[in-house]
Amino acid sequence: MVKDMTKGDPAKLILQVAIPVFLGSLFQKFYNAADTVIVGRILGTESLAAVGSTGSLNFLVMGFVQGVSIGCSIPVAQRFGAGDHENLRRHLSGAVWLCAAITVLLTILTVSFCGSILRLMQTPDDIFHEAHAYLSVIYMGIGATFLYNLLAGWLRALGDTKSPLIFLVISSVLNIILDLVFILGLDAGVAGAAWATVTAQMVSGLLCLVYIIRKFPILHVRKNEWALSPGHLKELACAGLPMGLQMSITAIGGIILQSAVNTLGSITVAAITACNGVCNLLQAPIESICSVSATFSGQNMGARRIDRVRKGTRASLIMSAIYSVAAYLIAVLFGTDISKLFISSSDPVLYEKIRQFLSINCLFFFLLAMVLILRNTLQGLGAALPAMCAGFCEMAARASLGLWMIKRFGFNAACFSNASAWIAACLLLVPTYCIIVRRMQRQYPSSGD
Repeated sequence: MVKDMTKGDPAKLILQVAIPVFLGSLFQKFYNAADTVIVGRILGTESLAAVGSTGSLNFLVMGFVQGVSIGCSIPVAQRFGAGDHENLRRHLSGAVWLCAAITVLLTILTVSFCGSILRLMQTPDDIFHEAHAYLSVIYMGIGATFLYNLLAGWLRALGDTKSPLIFLVISSVLNIILDLVFILGLDAGVAGAAWATVTAQMVSGLLCLVYIIRKFPILHVRKNEWALSPGHLKELACAGLPMGLQMSITAIGGIILQSAVNTLGSITVAAITACNGVCNLLQAPIESICSVSATFSGQNMGARRIDRVRKGTRASLIMSAIYSVAAYLIAVLFGTDISKLFISSSDPVLYEKIRQFLSINCLFFFLLAMVLILRNTLQGLGAALPAMCAGFCEMAARASLGLWMIKRFGFNAACFSNASAWIAACLLLVPTYCIIVRRMQRQYPSSGD
């Protein structure tokens, strides 16, 4: 069911749409965490470290895929808000052509060179082969990742966040079942966990496709609308590629940082991997509120309601601030216990590192919320360049820690890696958002609700 976000109370609308997104995000976190939990508890700490050591490389590519998919949904949201259904469908066909070409190119390059990049990242020898096996399979599934994220992005652009949630629930359960089948039944090791993830992702994408065919005639591209349109492709590329590059640029900083962390040993890598699993779960409500910002601002940009964009941004920030306090308390009081979902070790050094990382990292969650809300809002307004520049800020902060600070301060510096990146991005995004919104409000004056 579509939802028009150009009318009604912004805070109420955002919350209504964010709840299904949150549940979907939570299941996606479990979807991703299933590999970590099963690998860590069944295959052991070294296998967990192997999967964890691929995290930045994984996000380098999959973050790009997700960013392009989200970016390609923004013109769809804008055309829906404007009531221009013909051009909406031309953007759908253009997105299919664009994403298909990117899928072929990325798959060939990543599968061919992932081993060389792992070596450049100084992946420890005791986990290299498992890391390579896991990452190669994940990269083979780029097409599956594109399929789900692109189609789910279209549904969310029209305000339907419940359907992607249902499909994620199904794929999450399937992923866990397949993890057990591949790892325990077929003894496929970490590569089996990767195959389970790729298969489940493909199923969720196909479910989205079937649902769109049956329930969303507005998204049915007609025969004459499949022709390549340079104008529509250019608009999609301008919206999608910067958002994808922004995520990849951020990941480059993460890769440099991960390379430095790898030199601290497998125990530290395993500790940070477990912490990332905990943080990913705690960040789900923040990310769900923030993800609605792109759809909300995109629809209202199409309707020329910049006043509502400001109200929606303010409401999102307030809700995120309240939750950030709760998330910090959960991390401090229960974070170490939650981390035991991912590891079976009894090493006290490991758990001390986990406690320290969580208590520092989660203290800065509101900064993460500001980054995501402002970045997604600017994307929805069509201001892709500032969002990409914010990615450069995050990359520079993480790279600086990786190249210099970790060598000097070790694990203590790693604990502040995310906070430094979020601070750097906020220094750019906050004034940029204020300037762009004020300029647009002068350009498109509108009355309140």
